[in-house]
Amino acid sequence: MKKQNVSVILTIVSLLVLVVPAAEARPNNEHHSSNGAVYIMTNDPSGNSVLVYSRSADGPLTWAGTFATDGLGGVGLTGSNQGGLVLSADAKSLLVVNAGSNDISAFRVNHGDLTLTDKAGSMGTFPISVTIHENVVYVLNAGGKEAAGNIAGFHLNDHGQLSPIPGSARSLSGKTAPAQISFNPTGSVLVVAEKSTSLIDIYTVDPNGIATGPTTHSSSGATPFGFAIDKKGQLIVSEAAGGPSGTSAVSSYSLSNKGDLSTVSGSIPDTQMAACWLVVTGNSRYAYTANAHSGTISSYSIASSGEITLLQAVAANTGAGNLDLALTRNSGFLYNFINASHTIEGFSVHSDGSLTLIDTLTGIPPGADGLAAN
Repeated sequence: MKKQNVSVILTIVSLLVLVVPAAEARPNNEHHSSNGAVYIMTNDPSGNSVLVYSRSADGPLTWAGTFATDGLGGVGLTGSNQGGLVLSADAKSLLVVNAGSNDISAFRVNHGDLTLTDKAGSMGTFPISVTIHENVVYVLNAGGKEAAGNIAGFHLNDHGQLSPIPGSARSLSGKTAPAQISFNPTGSVLVVAEKSTSLIDIYTVDPNGIATGPTTHSSSGATPFGFAIDKKGQLIVSEAAGGPSGTSAVSSYSLSNKGDLSTVSGSIPDTQMAACWLVVTGNSRYAYTANAHSGTISSYSIASSGEITLLQAVAANTGAGNLDLALTRNSGFLYNFINASHTIEGFSVHSDGSLTLIDTLTGIPPGADGLAAN
């Protein structure tokens, strides 16, 4: 009996040795993801808040909580900007603009719950976009009738408190109707898109977090709006009026860590209207832009050189008034805020860049702004 038991055990072990490596070699499901969250701000002029929706592993969203920023939303902000709220690279901090009270709020993120850790004046008027690299935060102030726009920097400490960086405030090229600010992957460069001037502003950032500039560059096409800088440092920009006959386009640029900018693909039309918000997948292979007047999402493929090609003019139909976009950190899911229908639509992102609708979340308040996901 003992010999028989040993024989059986050896047989089982042999089978496990064969089965386990085979399971490890099986490719991962392209939709597989851990749980996460999606964040959007109410942008309420009487009191701004962040709405948090927990995300299941297969993409659908469930309301998780509402967290006050202790600031005010801004009238006219919705539909004019990208990056109104942003997560840090480790997803432990969330920064939010309060356009109506000229300040920004910092939250600590803990499994979907938010703890307000600080609020600081934006060192300008009507903050519309914010970006973070490690412990350095920069905000883009759009300005107003009495003030031109600017950028300003802060240090974010381990306790989530913001302190202004002396000498960091820098002007834009003038009264420009800016749309977004973002760091490059190394934190050595800041980029700002100016809609009304069709300029792209480049600032270099020193080790102390102090920006120098701007150096201005003409956009390839009219009305540069949203953009993303991929892990290779390539800048992909939506152009709300960069295509023929008032249609939209997307362009790409090579951006060095020293701030040198050169065009790679100039104004590749998407045949749609008002391409304003843009995101790039983590593997730098695909870009998606939301066309607010067409109610569609267009997709582009990105070559290793940074050259872009229109993949699908209509990768998804969302309905007019679709605004902010956000990808999860593994780029398995794409979320789009549709202001006209007060919804957030979720899409599964496939390995070939195509999209499949998986969720429609209703009840988003009118005038909400910004979108972030992990």
